[in-house]
Amino acid sequence: MAKLSFAQKLKKLFTRSAVDDDFFDEMTDALVEGDLGAKLAFTMTEELEQRCHEKKVKDEAGVVAELKVLLSAAAKPCTLTPERDKVSIFMLLGVNGVGKTTTAAKLARYYSTHGSRVVLAAADTFRAAAEEQLELHGERLGVRVVSHQHGGDPSAVVFDAAAAARASGGALVLADTAGRLHNKENLVRELQKIDRVASQKADAGCYKKLLVIDATTGQNAVRQAEVFNAAVGVDAVVLTKYDSTAKGGVAFTIGRELTIPVAFVCTGEHYENIAPFDAVSYADEFLGR
Repeated sequence: MAKLSFAQKLKKLFTRSAVDDDFFDEMTDALVEGDLGAKLAFTMTEELEQRCHEKKVKDEAGVVAELKVLLSAAAKPCTLTPERDKVSIFMLLGVNGVGKTTTAAKLARYYSTHGSRVVLAAADTFRAAAEEQLELHGERLGVRVVSHQHGGDPSAVVFDAAAAARASGGALVLADTAGRLHNKENLVRELQKIDRVASQKADAGCYKKLLVIDATTGQNAVRQAEVFNAAVGVDAVVLTKYDSTAKGGVAFTIGRELTIPVAFVCTGEHYENIAPFDAVSYADEFLGR
């Protein structure tokens, strides 16, 4: 049997409980199950209870409105706009299986349709068929792909992709990277090397590190954000596999506890299923409004 979403739990909560101490205890449980994590769930419920007490809010619409304010403030949006005629590099980070390569393709389409020249860099030289997968996306999208032989140096791929971007008069390099967290020490060293190359080859202020996370993995995604942020720093998150029925609270936790903003949300498999993150509409969907 499928688990109830937070929105469904919230609806049930209002049908069987007055807005009292028990109500807020149950709200905490619902927020934990909605993937906010215990610490933030307790904090947010305390803040919600205080706001409702101060404003004498006792009805469903009022409580939901106050919760929406808190959630919207926790999730931080972020707009990433490559500068025309400059070399920008967006390095995509994330563990295997979250959809990094597909996200790179979606971002390539998004930025191409918004007027940017784009180069895809196949810097995951370790996963079997990763380069071929990215090259197929590039062929379908009409976007150049820079790749080396399997097992090659990922930072050399980024170096060459940046050179190609420079030669074309400026472009956005989207670098797909490996995500072998089971071998964390080697992965960290590898990412730090790519990081050094990318920071040297991008124009000033034009290098960003985007962490791709699966919205359905909950607190595991928060741990991933902590690991990658400690290793190389994370400028923004891209949420994949998100829809309105997903638990989705991870965006609020990452925003509030790690102060990392969300840049994009992916809602399906097609290239066009990506959109800039909007904290208010995201909170609305989480609340089922």
